[in-house]
Amino acid sequence: MASRTEPSGCSGRGGGGAPGILPLPLLLLLAAAALVPRGDGQNLVTEDVTVVEGEVATISCRVKNSDDSVIQLLNPNRQTIYFKDFRPLKDSRFQLVNFSNSELRVSLTNVSVSDEGRYFCQLYTDPPQEIYTTMTVLVPPRNLVIDIQKDIATEGEEIELNCTAMASRPATKIRWFKGNKELRGKSEVEQWSDMFTVTSQLLLTVGREDDGVPVICLVDHPAVKDLQTQRYLEVIYKPQVRVLQNYPLQGLTREGEPLELTCTAFGKPQPTEVKWLRVDDEMPQHVVVSGSNLLINNLNKTDNGTYRCEASNAVGKSSADYMLFVYDSRAGDEGSIRAVDHAVIGGVVAVVVFAMLCLLIILGRYFARHKGTYFTHEAKGADDAADADTAIINAEGGQNNSEEKKEYFI
Repeated sequence: MASRTEPSGCSGRGGGGAPGILPLPLLLLLAAAALVPRGDGQNLVTEDVTVVEGEVATISCRVKNSDDSVIQLLNPNRQTIYFKDFRPLKDSRFQLVNFSNSELRVSLTNVSVSDEGRYFCQLYTDPPQEIYTTMTVLVPPRNLVIDIQKDIATEGEEIELNCTAMASRPATKIRWFKGNKELRGKSEVEQWSDMFTVTSQLLLTVGREDDGVPVICLVDHPAVKDLQTQRYLEVIYKPQVRVLQNYPLQGLTREGEPLELTCTAFGKPQPTEVKWLRVDDEMPQHVVVSGSNLLINNLNKTDNGTYRCEASNAVGKSSADYMLFVYDSRAGDEGSIRAVDHAVIGGVVAVVVFAMLCLLIILGRYFARHKGTYFTHEAKGADDAADADTAIINAEGGQNNSEEKKEYFI
């Protein structure tokens, strides 16, 4: 809310609509009132108004503590719009919404830029009071246009796009998007009278992935929501080439077997020519080329080499290579047999090693057990001996050993 004491006066200039002709007594009354000093508007309340051109604005003058004093509303040229519930100004766009001892509320339809300015609320107290409300008129852009430097761009080329938002108030902010990704442009603002024209420039390097992608120019303005325009990019690019092996599907290419290759090429525009050639050598006579297909019915080692598929369109040429190495006819089988033999041998060795480890564990436990028994029986019979000599004599096996050690002389 703005509050200020303003000098009063009467202007002959028009504003806020065409003024009407007032009765002479009323003119004298207003002129007399204009000469009376006013207070600081401390008992009046109002708010600033922001409205979009062509819509309806509502101006309200309210009294905080009413004492039945007269309320009136004046336009920016200080011409009376309403005096109490009477409208001296003959502009039918102003209509009374509410009148009471505490409020004067007026609507203004079909608002234009010329209606913008300060509107004054006056309260005829002693001394008189006055405050003003500021009406701001917003004007959305009337046209939003994208100009593109080239309708058709080539991959890798930088193109220029310009988006123009004309005759807005205040100046428009322009944002760029490529698909869902926001891009940064460079804007220039031109002012014509009270209106602004904004042009934003976007420099974009395009690739094949941008073909068919929309570039969007979006307006950020308080008077309008979701105002945008877009252009779809059209990008041409040279072919992308791939070589596919149809047969054999997997495994080795061996002597005596067939080989079938297919060349796929995609570009914009579509490739006009697809051809096969053998790099650094002539194409074998038994090779059959049919469009994008290459067929060798009976491979031999003279077919070894690099085979190239080339595709071209108006943009350029691309290629993809296939390296052929022909193996012996039994190369794959011998390899399989050799692999099986190695697996069998490995399994047998693992079983033998496991059996030997088990045998060593069993023998170790057996010898450990019998060694303990030997030491136990060696001293058997010596426990009950009265002395050492008797113990030696009574030890089991003592006599036997003596007898075994006897020598006979003849």
